[in-house]
Amino acid sequence: MPATDFPNVTVIDHPLLQHKLSYIRSEETTTDNFRRLVREVAQMIAYEITRDLPTENISITTPITTFDSPVISGKKLCLVSILRAGNGMLDGMIDLLPGARVGHIGLYRDPETLEAIEYYFKLPDDIQERLVIVLDPMLATGHSAIAALDRLKESGVSSLKLACLIAAPEGVAALHAAHPDVPLWVGAVDSHLNEHGYIVPGLGDAGDRIFGTK
Repeated sequence: MPATDFPNVTVIDHPLLQHKLSYIRSEETTTDNFRRLVREVAQMIAYEITRDLPTENISITTPITTFDSPVISGKKLCLVSILRAGNGMLDGMIDLLPGARVGHIGLYRDPETLEAIEYYFKLPDDIQERLVIVLDPMLATGHSAIAALDRLKESGVSSLKLACLIAAPEGVAALHAAHPDVPLWVGAVDSHLNEHGYIVPGLGDAGDRIFGTK
């Protein structure tokens, strides 16, 4: 079954986002441009992923008159970055959502098993009261995202969304099997994973390209 046939998967096909994603993929893109592009695409994803936030009217006085105008209501937001690559998306999200709290989950991928190993976990005290958007640029095997969502649910979070730049069909299937209630917003669903667990065609290692490490 194609990944986009799973429920709760939104592929953001906006031409501007797809244009920037193409340059993010290119091996010729420099570290500084890669960071800037990831930040810009994260802003676009933030716009789409918050489209269903509830609003309420408040009284606003303009230079002309007073009228009722909509503002966001309901649950407050928390952005949870899966370290370290998630931090590349975090700044762009905060640009659009400056009032959101921030949490971090540190995970690394065991090179032999490809399983996610946790080394850091820090969330706001009132995390249970917030809508949580998890940031992970690459949904490859899905192990890191699933581990992060497991921990967030264990911490009492009931409202969760996942934002990624690129996903593999294998990762989408794994996410759906483990957390069918968690919707995914993603820039593209690529062809497959290679033997090393990297997305093809993908963009390489997001963390290495954001921070200039190899």
